[in-house]
Amino acid sequence: MRLPSVGLSDPVSRRALPPSQLAPSAARALLRTEIEKHGRSSTTPGRLIQRLSEDAVLLVSELVTNALVHAGTRIEVACDVETTQPRPPRGAASRDGGATRDGGATHDGGATRDGGVAEGGVTEGGAAGEGVAEGGPVEIVAVLVEVADAQPTGRVSGDSSGRRPGGRGLGLQLVGSLAESWGVTYRRTEKVVWFRIAVSEMVPRPSGSLTESMHRELDAAEIHPASGQAARRRTAEWTDHGGAFLAEASELLAGQLDEDMVAALAGQLLVPRLADWCAVWLTTELGGMRLSRVWHSDEREVDALRSALEPDPPPAGLRTVGIPWPWPWPGNAEEPQGGGSALAFSLVAGGTCLGSLVIGRSGPTEMTGSVARTAEDVARRVAQAIVTARQYTRQTSISSALQRKQLPLSLANLPGVETAIVYEPHAMGQTVGGDFYDLFPLGHGRWSFLLGDVQGKDPEAMSVTGLTRHLVRLLAREGHGVESVLGKLNAAMAEEAAEAVAVGGESAQPRFLTLVYGELEPEERSGGAHCTVASAGHPPPLKLSTTGAVAPVVEPQMLLGIDEATEFAAYTFDLEPGQSLLTVTDGVTERRNGDRLLDDDDGLAEILAGCVGMGATAVAERVRQATHDFGPEPTEDDLAILVLHAVAG
Repeated sequence: MRLPSVGLSDPVSRRALPPSQLAPSAARALLRTEIEKHGRSSTTPGRLIQRLSEDAVLLVSELVTNALVHAGTRIEVACDVETTQPRPPRGAASRDGGATRDGGATHDGGATRDGGVAEGGVTEGGAAGEGVAEGGPVEIVAVLVEVADAQPTGRVSGDSSGRRPGGRGLGLQLVGSLAESWGVTYRRTEKVVWFRIAVSEMVPRPSGSLTESMHRELDAAEIHPASGQAARRRTAEWTDHGGAFLAEASELLAGQLDEDMVAALAGQLLVPRLADWCAVWLTTELGGMRLSRVWHSDEREVDALRSALEPDPPPAGLRTVGIPWPWPWPGNAEEPQGGGSALAFSLVAGGTCLGSLVIGRSGPTEMTGSVARTAEDVARRVAQAIVTARQYTRQTSISSALQRKQLPLSLANLPGVETAIVYEPHAMGQTVGGDFYDLFPLGHGRWSFLLGDVQGKDPEAMSVTGLTRHLVRLLAREGHGVESVLGKLNAAMAEEAAEAVAVGGESAQPRFLTLVYGELEPEERSGGAHCTVASAGHPPPLKLSTTGAVAPVVEPQMLLGIDEATEFAAYTFDLEPGQSLLTVTDGVTERRNGDRLLDDDDGLAEILAGCVGMGATAVAERVRQATHDFGPEPTEDDLAILVLHAVAG
């Protein structure tokens, strides 16, 4: 690495800095050492040496911190100090044959930011600030500093702010404010930011809120490094390796499916590392803003801070990406240091404003550019996480709305018959699975009921449950009896299976269906009901008598969708007062415990026999609990239990 030639005579000091928290501090120490060494060996007034040190340390600290945050690679700092005469007035030739900024060339013969080559790379920059005043010979003390960070071969990065080439972040704004000249050189394997600061009695330090506040912040961090936790926190942004922090933020926010949880994590990420408190507002469907989460380093202050912030939310709809704006310090928050500074950031993703993030730091000093840029990077990640959470919530709402249409909201009340249903889909996050049920009136005092199971547990199986339920209702209300309903449903399923194979080939998976379907006519005077039931490939319903005897009421038959020519038979019986009819899906009968199934050796009948004298709800709950207790592992299938219990008229 070689410094741009500006006529410096003293040997150049260099130091390689690892990408760690100590890099900015090491860079500052190098500059202070070289400047103090020059001051001891020259007759330069101490006030000029001090001023040169302050400005140079401020700039190198900012540039090294930027390199850590946005590149995270090996960094090398080089510097040299000289005492010389001032440059000629503007427009005159420089001593090495190059022109001043007005002439267009840099000191080393390279082009200005308008284009050209310096040392084999593209350079941007030029003279800055107010320049050197015209006049007679006046001693000038100058320091030339070069900050280089390694980058992959062939990559041309942006400026030290991490933005596109040609853009200026806060780091280069400071360079432009304080340096006599500066430049950014892009080489094939590294990027170099260099600046030259010159001070004399005739070269005043540029003033302005930006540089003054940065000097105050650096002074607070450097002069009083051991003044307590607040000072250490203010120092952290100069020495913290921001890449690790942002990686942690990305990891914590990734996969969060609740927007309020995202807001809560944002507060815990930023407090107390970058701020003393944080508040997150989120946009609402009506276009307003709601205060989602408030976080404070002192948990006792959270309620007071929320009360102070909530009445005055940020404006909704701002899309000022990367442009934080000052936020008034909450007057009602009880801050021991008597206030501080706060910044607000818009949470924007895809051009849409999702809310605002506000951070505050106690004390008299303002937040530096490094803090603002890191908080801005966190805000971008928070905004994207909110987008993901809202998309999930929207999809879940749509899915739930569609699933609610697949099953009845509740079972109807039948005269003389109690009803109960237990329904537990296996798939997490679903309210409907491959099992389904229904109970609906046919008119003239007659009712139909069904309990079925579609092959598979995926969303396509869920869609078949809804189609089947509505098709059964349509057929039954058109006057088709139990056998006819099963026959026509079977033909429809078989036809659909054939079409699936024809379209999808051998890889197609036709859907098969098991179903118990029945009609019952309650006896309002004597109680009980007269039933007609058929089972297509489904576990047969069991009837529990008042004496504890249990028996199936149907014979098993072919499941639906195999052969469209299959004919089905129905069975009739009376359900007397005190008797119960239990119908379950194979999630109950095939519940596993090692090599045993729940229904081995008539296990389900044995459970039902212990339910004598119970009502419908109690029977359903007893069977459900016995199913879960049968094995130590969670259930592996959807579970549905339908109970009809006859009562006296």
